[in-house]
Amino acid sequence: MTTPIRWGILGPGGIARQFAAGLKALPDAVIHAVGSRSQKNADAFGDLYGIPRRHDSYESLASDPEVDIIYVATPHSGHYDAIRLCLEHGKPVLCEKPFTINAVQAKAAIDLARKEGLFLMEGMWTRFFPLMDRVRRMVREGGIGDVVMLQADFGFQAGFNPEGRLFNPALGGGALLDVGVYPLSLASMLFGAPKGIAALMHLGETNVDVQTGAVLAYEDQKIALIATSVLADTLQDAILTGTAGRIRIHSPWWKPSAMTISTSGKNERIEVPYEANGFNHEVAEVMRRLRAGKLESDIMPLDETLSIMEVMDEIRRQGRLVYPGE
Repeated sequence: MTTPIRWGILGPGGIARQFAAGLKALPDAVIHAVGSRSQKNADAFGDLYGIPRRHDSYESLASDPEVDIIYVATPHSGHYDAIRLCLEHGKPVLCEKPFTINAVQAKAAIDLARKEGLFLMEGMWTRFFPLMDRVRRMVREGGIGDVVMLQADFGFQAGFNPEGRLFNPALGGGALLDVGVYPLSLASMLFGAPKGIAALMHLGETNVDVQTGAVLAYEDQKIALIATSVLADTLQDAILTGTAGRIRIHSPWWKPSAMTISTSGKNERIEVPYEANGFNHEVAEVMRRLRAGKLESDIMPLDETLSIMEVMDEIRRQGRLVYPGE
């Protein structure tokens, strides 16, 4: 029997709860420790998921010798410091998206992981769903010809809270970093790095973006149309248009389970269910790589994570969105 990999969770917030539920679905994984900035929160999270080791600081978790890998689940603004802390203590890291606040931080984290010879990956969970694997295979095999256009959005109506992570600039707030990264990552998966970007951004009361739209141009006349919002619920479909057909990944495309393939005037709906809550597929990929002695994932490679951060930096530059400390 495979020895379970012992996970530590850094930052016991809402996304950490979803991650923990997904991890619990895997028999070869165990949540062994949790780290918070308060013992009370660490204990509460530990009680909820039956976690034996509860740390009252991130550093204490990072230095726990019984932890094999750490999942970083802090607000965006804390990602880089948490990644660095864990790597400096010899721990491999899976960091929730967006990887960092900007490309400078992303490159520093990646350089450190490579210097220390430690696994590091951005937690873009959408890439690991069974349906997305099917999409990649269909595109690779030319099932809809040459894919030349992507239209994708991710917007939702968030209750305004100037101190909350979605609207607080000190926490890396705004639609782009929180959910705009999803369609941008999809575009990157399909087309690579863009050669041109045109973006428009609406800044809200707290000077973070509440709505952003971008057009990305690539080689060979390919184009991606991206929209994101925290003001309203968007359709949340993704449409891949090729020279011989079209793939429509149905809402919510970022948690995909169904798509319609349109070719030669015919439409075929395909269901590709996922297991548990979906986070388990991401976790399984990380553990496969760890057991194989790999330092990154071929599905979400570090150089691509850096490229996506550079794209978001350029979109923010055009929208004049600057975070504290930049």
